[in-house]
Amino acid sequence: MGASLTEVGSKLAGLMFIWGTIQQLFPQILCKRIESFWTRLENYFYPYVQITIDELTNGKTNEIYRHVDTYLGTKSVDTGAKYLKAEKPENSKSFAVILDEGEEIIDEFEGATFCWRSHNETFDDNNSQGSKKTQPTEKKSYTITFNKQHREIVTGKYLKHVIEEGRAIEFKNKKRRIYCNDSTLTWWLRLNTMWKHVNFEYPATFDTLAMDPKKKEEIINDLIAFTKGKEFYSKIGKAWKRGYLLYGPPGTGKSTMIAAIANYLNYDIYDLELTSVEDNLELKKLLLETTSKSIIVIEDIDCSVDLTGKRKKAKKKKKKEETSDSDSDSDSDSDSDSDSEGKKKLTLSGLLNFIDGIWSACGQERIIIFTTNHVDKLDPALIRRGRMDMHIEMSYCRYEAFKVLAKNYLGIDTHPLFQEIEPLLEEVNMSPCDVAESLIHKNTSGGIEICLNNLILALKDAKEKAIQEAREKEKQVLEQVKEEKPKKSKKLSTKLVRSYGRFKKIFR
Repeated sequence: MGASLTEVGSKLAGLMFIWGTIQQLFPQILCKRIESFWTRLENYFYPYVQITIDELTNGKTNEIYRHVDTYLGTKSVDTGAKYLKAEKPENSKSFAVILDEGEEIIDEFEGATFCWRSHNETFDDNNSQGSKKTQPTEKKSYTITFNKQHREIVTGKYLKHVIEEGRAIEFKNKKRRIYCNDSTLTWWLRLNTMWKHVNFEYPATFDTLAMDPKKKEEIINDLIAFTKGKEFYSKIGKAWKRGYLLYGPPGTGKSTMIAAIANYLNYDIYDLELTSVEDNLELKKLLLETTSKSIIVIEDIDCSVDLTGKRKKAKKKKKKEETSDSDSDSDSDSDSDSDSEGKKKLTLSGLLNFIDGIWSACGQERIIIFTTNHVDKLDPALIRRGRMDMHIEMSYCRYEAFKVLAKNYLGIDTHPLFQEIEPLLEEVNMSPCDVAESLIHKNTSGGIEICLNNLILALKDAKEKAIQEAREKEKQVLEQVKEEKPKKSKKLSTKLVRSYGRFKKIFR
């Protein structure tokens, strides 16, 4: 045994001596050519190709690595991998399972087999003397190995499939967030982001939304068609976005509708406060920082910023010029108004460009929602079709909406008192918020009948108030008519006297 080991050692020493002699005798260029030739020869007989995907590229996070990591985490459970790790991503509702270092899994796609392997290398930068001690850095990566005859499948289809599947899984598991723009942020904080966010945990859904089921189904179908319309929007040459105008009296569920849409589509919400926006440029910057698959909301747009005042004043001024000459005082007032309007940097054209202009195409799959209590106050250019594609009236609570509220608050589908409530709801304009308050007010201290009786009493009181208000308005109208009749008769008499005098002068 000892003799054989010495023989092997002497042979290895001889080989090392020969290799050292070759390196000294042959030039370095020739050695490189020999190495390249050996590599080509090895590649010719070795039928596999490897692609490495690093976690970091140039110091920045590689999105492809994140999507691959998510995709392989779901595949690891199905393939029966033994060595796994569980982590909790920052913006995820549940923990994620990923491959441990050195673990391999096999994946198949269109008849081709692919081998994925996880790598994790640690580097220690504390070798140099006198330098501060730092934590060792980790370099994570994935390597995919496949037969070279499947190269086109990998580069053309498979990697795209992995990225899309990983992105879809991340989107499904992410926490919804609601963002708001804040003008009080200092300039160094605005370098990172112009939005602040919190987790969005509003539990509203279309099932709990008090609305006519037919209208609800129409909205859901429109949302589904929008989410599946990527190719359609690309085909017709339009930005992949959709506008919704929610209008109606206060308390009719406009904010609840926004929450239901966000929960149904799993979209983030960007609550845009126009009063905090300084100018059109800042509005564009805010748009650029919004993500795809999100909802941009401007609530009470008729009250936030007066974007249509200048147009209305111009129309009034034109009418005054056509009828009579304006006084000097009114001229000075209009000049000061126009000066104050001109100083405003956030304009209607800037908002229109934000909604439907060139800048609206910066991003995909966005929904823009306006809410208002007075739709007649809005500029027609702001809410025309193409900008606000679907106008949704959030009306008062009717019988079909009441049944949804009764199911939510009382857990019942029918009751004998429904027959008395139905005609009252058709006659009285009561918001779903007020109806819900009547149902929940006595819920802890009484039963279902007490809640329904409370609602009946509230509806009857509202009906009586409405009748009294109608009678008072009728009296006011009659009094105005009586006051205007003598004025009209005086005007007619003066007109007749003047016309009679003119008639005399002509025939003298």
